[in-house]
Amino acid sequence: MATQVFKIAESFRKDTRYTFCPGCDHGVAVRLVAECLDELGLRDNAIAACSIGCSVTIYDFLNVDSIEAPHGRACAVATGVKRAKPDKFVFTYQGDGDFASIGLAESTHAALRGENISAICINNTTYGMTGGQLGPTTLLGQVTTTSPTGRNLEYYGYPIKIAEHIALCDGTAFSARVSLDTVANIKKAKQAIKKAFEIQMKGLGFSFVEILSTCPTNWKMSPQKAHQRVKEEMMPIFKPGIYKDITK
Repeated sequence: MATQVFKIAESFRKDTRYTFCPGCDHGVAVRLVAECLDELGLRDNAIAACSIGCSVTIYDFLNVDSIEAPHGRACAVATGVKRAKPDKFVFTYQGDGDFASIGLAESTHAALRGENISAICINNTTYGMTGGQLGPTTLLGQVTTTSPTGRNLEYYGYPIKIAEHIALCDGTAFSARVSLDTVANIKKAKQAIKKAFEIQMKGLGFSFVEILSTCPTNWKMSPQKAHQRVKEEMMPIFKPGIYKDITK
């Protein structure tokens, strides 16, 4: 009989069919969220606000209460849930297009108000679910279905640096950017997610973690080359690190 080498988090549904694309980092990110919920004893008290995009299927994978928000409005919905149920632990799980384009106003103003919620944003530099269109974090020169000659500065402007943007909001208590390209960075990502959750548990304000992720299908790359792209192309622009931590 094979020995189980790791324990599956109780917050993770064990009977759910995996629906993310092969090589996509969403699966790793969801697992980290589940592990942090378990380790902090939050599973039975947590409510997830899920928005539209690849991230929306998190409620298929997490064994916690959840509510689906209109596209880009997860932070607004989470705000309503938290204000109605201040004793609950409330978090969002969103993509970069959802958090920083369609929902930029909702996300920014939740941070400015210092809403005591936690937001997780997956940054894969594209709109993954709808076919790989140019998004708010698409890199200069990056080819997408709506920028077939690459993102050029004169027409599209610069990509938004989300962690830095949220860190500038006075109501933000914690803002970090992490990556899932190596085992070492996955461990750092988990530490950041757990810290963001602890910030909310202490009632300190808005907490945010941006996760650099792959999208092998829309990037038209193997998972190995996609992780190499994260390291060589994304991380020099979107530098991992903690951009605000009021507990330090």
